[in-house]
Amino acid sequence: MIDVLVVDDDFRLVNIHRGFVERTPGFRAVACARNGEETLAALAEHRPDLVLLDLYLPDVFGLDLVRRMRAEGHECDVMVISAAREADAVRAAVRLGVVSYLLKPFSFDDFAKRLEQYASRRAGLGAAVRDQADVDRAFDRPAAGSVPVLPKGFSNETAKLVETALRGAEGSLSAAECAERIGISRVSARRYLEQLAETGRAEVALKYAGRGRPERRYRWRRPDGPPG
Repeated sequence: MIDVLVVDDDFRLVNIHRGFVERTPGFRAVACARNGEETLAALAEHRPDLVLLDLYLPDVFGLDLVRRMRAEGHECDVMVISAAREADAVRAAVRLGVVSYLLKPFSFDDFAKRLEQYASRRAGLGAAVRDQADVDRAFDRPAAGSVPVLPKGFSNETAKLVETALRGAEGSLSAAECAERIGISRVSARRYLEQLAETGRAEVALKYAGRGRPERRYRWRRPDGPPG
């Protein structure tokens, strides 16, 4: 069970986010806080594994609070949940080791997906590091030949079929060509191909022909090199 501290200055959102945590298997909300001082006190008392942190707190900016947490020896993970869309804030969060950054507003499915991804990364690194794949999982990078955590509604079996087709293609594939090779619909093939592109395992190029809409073509990306 992963213990979570929920931090937000809006009591309504605190209750909503706490409810979201309790609805996600494997997680439990152990405490809530509405400002920086309450957060530090809750950290000392409950020692959570994960903090869900709003950035706009009444007494401190959230990322400055992360620095204070580290200075006081709190090594829990931090997931930002905020309306802050400034690029500087996102870059600073990355530098501070924030494990995820979820923009408000969001649905329960979006929230649960982030928590599930976090749990998968956490479970992927045991007491000992056996190989590069273990390190990649800890840094949320899919190891070569692996299938990353998929959004709800996606099938691992279909994802593997799409990946195999794309890896074995000479050059690029369109969604229609991929669908024909593995026997699924073009719409489904495109969903899985777009997922590969979003996770950096494939790249997309547009092919223009005539006046119609350009065709999206997908090419497998080698883990440590150019697409191929």
